Formats: sequence, structure tokens, C-alpha cells
Amino acid sequence: MKKIIVLLLGALMVLSVLSGCDKKNDNDNKLKVVTTTFPIYDWVKEILKDEDVDVSLLQDNGVDLHSYEPTVDDIAKINNADVFMYVGGESDEWVEDALKNLDKNVKVINLMEVLGEDVKNEEIVEGMEDEHESGHEHGLESDGHESDKHIWLSLRNAKKCVEAIKDVLCELDPTNMDRYKKNAEEYIEKLELLDQKYMEVVSNSKNNTLVFGDRFPFRYLVDDYNLNYYAAFVGCSTESEASFNTITFLAKKLDELGLTSILTIEGNNHKIAETIIKNTVNKNQEILTLNSMQGGILEGDTYLLIMENNLEVLKKALN
Repeated sequence: MKKIIVLLLGALMVLSVLSGCDKKNDNDNKLKVVTTTFPIYDWVKEILKDEDVDVSLLQDNGVDLHSYEPTVDDIAKINNADVFMYVGGESDEWVEDALKNLDKNVKVINLMEVLGEDVKNEEIVEGMEDEHESGHEHGLESDGHESDKHIWLSLRNAKKCVEAIKDVLCELDPTNMDRYKKNAEEYIEKLELLDQKYMEVVSNSKNNTLVFGDRFPFRYLVDDYNLNYYAAFVGCSTESEASFNTITFLAKKLDELGLTSILTIEGNNHKIAETIIKNTVNKNQEILTLNSMQGGILEGDTYLLIMENNLEVLKKALN
């Protein structure tokens, strides 16, 4: 269904371009950058600082990353950009169709391609619901699923992405190259400092295992710091109900590990986590939330601020 919608949008975009409605204004020299997600948007803003550049974010606040569908205006905005930056992966399949009719002058950056071999696959760990059911024994680890697109939840990935974005902006706007390089260098130093703080928190923690009563988009983060995890669903799961076996398995893990909290991602629906707690012995675990930046960004939020807040949550969950 989404592919049909995108094809229709592509056709409309072609008509608008042919009619001259969405052609770039030759008199407008302002650099135009279009991004799909908040982390990319924020990285671009950090590199640009106060530079007069038109930066757009396609994903409306509150719209889940996995349910985003481009509008005709979105497609036209991409076509009118100097550079279009997106994550990649199966949730961004609409981009392939959009790019077929794209103005050849638009530079396109796929950040999963930038990361290359650092991109991981989603995995099924013990006790997790496997909506793919590809024939392997339920509960065993598997790398036979789609690529995990939540690349921004690794500070180390963020550093590599910022480097790539900086290079593109310098290429497109060489006049301000020195400023972009300086801003990117200062921002990368902040990313590295926060990465060090994460390592310190993990090394000083009582345990190294997290239990999620929710989707789990944090594989990049836990792999960076050698943490273990159990969860109800993979990060891009569309499931909203967990089986009895999954509920009881996660409840037993909370008991066995003596954990005082269970984690969820942002959102108001914590029903699965609440049900897991009801099936533990003590029934008093706290529900903590890690922000995956997939929707619901608050005014004033930045990528670094959210990752700093996540560190405080992680510190509490591991102690």
C-alpha cells in the first residue's frame, strides 16, 4: 500500500516539476538541506550553527518513524533540495521510488551506506516474540532479519555520521568550509565525552543486563557497551500484544536477576511492562523509559540532551 502511495506521489511530483511549480529558484542561493529524522536534522543544525541555511525535517513530531508516509509536499521539498539525507533500511523503502524522479542535482546521503559494515541486523534473543518465524527455533539468536536502522542510538555511529555530513556540507558550501569543520570537531568532542561517560557508568554498575517490556531499538547502544538484554519485540516490530510465554519469561528474568526496573521506549502505552511486573514475585519494579527518538520530540530537545537523559535512565536501570 505504501509503495502505491509513493508511486502516486512520484507521479504528482513529476507533474509539478514539469509545470515549473517546484523548480529551484536560480536567484535563491541559500543552501537547502532536507532530512527525514530528528537525529540527522539535529546533527546538521549543530554543524551549521548560525549559518543561513534552509534545513527541513520531514518526519512530523509525534509521527512514529515506522509509520511515516511522505506527502506530495515532502516529495517536492526533496526535489527542490541541494542535499537530501536519510537513514536507509526497510522503513525508508519509499525513498527508492521517490529518487527515481529526483532532480539529478540533488545530492543524496544514505547514512546506513555511510556506516557500511557497522550496520547490524535485528536479532531475536531468548524469550522475544518472533513475528518473522523463519523456521528457526523460537528463542534462539538470529541475524536473519532486516537491518537495524536505529543507527543514531550509538554515539560512535553518530560521530561517523557527523563526519560524513560535515564533508557533504563543505563540498556544497566551500565558502564556509572552515566554520563547518570547526563546528563538527567541537560537536564530535562532545559525543566522545558522552561516550566516555557511558563507559564509566556501565563499568561501575552492579549488573549488565536490561529487560525491555516493549520494542527494542537499542541494539547499537548495548553492543557499544557490552550489555545484555531481553525484550518483548525487535525494534521495528509492529506487534502490540505479547504472548503469555514472553510475558512470563521476562517476568522470571526480572526475578532471577534481581532487577528493580523494567524499560520501555517513549510513548504512553506501557501495558506490556505493567503486565510483566504483575507476574513477578515482588510486583514492585519501576518502569523506566529510554528515548529512542522515533517520535514525540519535545521543544528544546537535542540529540545530545536526549542521550544524556538516556544515560541517567541507564544508570538507574543497571543499579
